[in-house]
Amino acid sequence: MLVLDATDVTRRLDMPACIRAVEAAFRARGEGRAAPSAALGFPLDGGGLHIKVASLDLARRYVVAKVNANFPGNPVARNLPTIQGVLVLLDGSTGTPLAVMDSAAITTMRTAATTAVAAARLARADASTVTFIGCGVQARAHLAALREVRDVKRVFAVDQRRDAAERFVEFATAEHGVACSIPVSLSEATLVSQIVVTCTPSERPLLHLGDIDKGTFVGAIGADHEHKHEIDPELMRSGVVVVDDLDQCSRMGDLHHAIAAGLMKPADVRSSLDQVIAGTQPGRLFDDEIIVFDSTGLAIEDVAAAALVYAAVS
Repeated sequence: MLVLDATDVTRRLDMPACIRAVEAAFRARGEGRAAPSAALGFPLDGGGLHIKVASLDLARRYVVAKVNANFPGNPVARNLPTIQGVLVLLDGSTGTPLAVMDSAAITTMRTAATTAVAAARLARADASTVTFIGCGVQARAHLAALREVRDVKRVFAVDQRRDAAERFVEFATAEHGVACSIPVSLSEATLVSQIVVTCTPSERPLLHLGDIDKGTFVGAIGADHEHKHEIDPELMRSGVVVVDDLDQCSRMGDLHHAIAAGLMKPADVRSSLDQVIAGTQPGRLFDDEIIVFDSTGLAIEDVAAAALVYAAVS
């Protein structure tokens, strides 16, 4: 059984390959091939555990069991990452453990890759300006991923911690050569952005209907358990909602809050990402549609990414 740390994972997992692998996993699900997944949240003082499992038939049948600890206060209070954890990759036909991997590196890459897969189909073709609300590790990975599917020329960095936004500006400029700045206000940035990515641990809405213009694609990735909340229910109701998984988003995503507010029902969701990829349900129909992609994170994404890493070392 291989044991791979974060360096081992990142050295063997590049973004273009991860995007292709994640897209293939969603296509398999959309075409009705076996790709079951499940998730469990377990609260802890100051944070929580997310436990996700899935299986996927690739070169062989793989199963992943991932345990992530999510402690939003870690970076400031302890100089530790928000997300830490482990992922176990198993042979799905025999149950044999194949590898134990650092899960944070895989989670970061596969989450950004999923947003890129969604943006490739749901963002306007001419989208070139992106606002990141939350400027941590996920924002950095998302910038790399979005540049694979859209011609990103301008970026805005929004974070309640000014130093985090400043570091992101330096990163975006030095590593990607894009114009990046910190706006005076959130809406100053979001109203001129065709793509807005929310990647925070917030438990109250950060993005409201009046903050965005027609045609915007919103990648809402922070709400991965029922207490997290980034997108105002009125924005969810007024826009088009596409989910990564309808049941999961109804229980723990921003959709969950819109349902709880009585403003949406699961039937109001246009489609899930796997359906859009497989062509069984529509994605964007018109340029002026506001589309919110509610991304709670599926373990089939972890299988796709972990299988790539395992193939590179085995």
